[in-house]
Amino acid sequence: MSTTPHEAAWASSPLSVNTLAAPLVQALLRDADVLGVRVQRDASGVCIVDAGIEAPGSVAAGTLIGEICMGGLGRVRLACDGRADWPDWLEVHSAQPVLACLGSQYAGWSLAASKEETGGKKFFSLGSGPARALAGKEALFTELGYRDKSASGVIVLEVDRVPPTVVVQKVLRDCGLQPEQLTIILTPTSSLAGTTQVVARVLEVALHKAHECGFALADIADGSARAPLPSPTADGVQAMGRTNDAILYGGTVRLSVRGTAEAALDLAKRLPSHNSKDYGRGFADIFQAVEYDFYKIDPALFAPAEVYVSHLPSGQTWHAGKLNMPLLLGLWCSEA
Repeated sequence: MSTTPHEAAWASSPLSVNTLAAPLVQALLRDADVLGVRVQRDASGVCIVDAGIEAPGSVAAGTLIGEICMGGLGRVRLACDGRADWPDWLEVHSAQPVLACLGSQYAGWSLAASKEETGGKKFFSLGSGPARALAGKEALFTELGYRDKSASGVIVLEVDRVPPTVVVQKVLRDCGLQPEQLTIILTPTSSLAGTTQVVARVLEVALHKAHECGFALADIADGSARAPLPSPTADGVQAMGRTNDAILYGGTVRLSVRGTAEAALDLAKRLPSHNSKDYGRGFADIFQAVEYDFYKIDPALFAPAEVYVSHLPSGQTWHAGKLNMPLLLGLWCSEA
């Protein structure tokens, strides 16, 4: 998809996702004990936040990390209202959904190190959060026409161990930061904070799918979403399965868009996860069936269950998809 003049305007945007996230990072550090996270500095001076490896973490930490991931341009709230027979739901909103979700939250920066580089076990993670926009290593930033400048940076890694020195140094080098300017937040998916911050990506999943569908990103004006929050589990594959299922079968998204009514209607039809041939089974089972190869999973599956697309010029809203709570309850819950 080519860059439109509106998208190119993001290049001169005064919004800095790292600067806007900085007060949220400071709140995470300040309230570390309350939130159940542990803060330390490595030998070089980089701030490392353990939000679920050795530290207990918390759902509250996860919602705050979700907002950090969105570069301070989104809000994540826990709603305990028991809707659809499930007690806890996350609600997400952004008035700058493209920049918040694709320019910051999306896990798109590949960070890897070999056994030789680490002196032991190889390392791999997809970095997400504001620091991505400082490095600008992904083709997506060329398309968005956005590159951040800031005196500080923060990146979130969904890993169960501290990244090796070679990876930390790469992040510093690519972001143009000094060690004391960088914060790395670690959130294993099997933790409370990790599960929460992944489910908080429900709006981002819709933005990514809209992008894959070729919808003009500049025409997306506003976005809100919600998804049920499952309990974490120690099994890594099952934990990942639960967070994906929460969005694929329990996620509802509303996008307010401009452009043509035809494009908005087409987006509504193509966006929901039920369009995938893999729809209808738990994600962990699907992942195991393809021998743990993400590239063998139908890309259409990575989408919210239910969507509303509101076309601002006409005032028309189109609805498509539906929640599949029976599937989720069968996977997550047993009667006592």
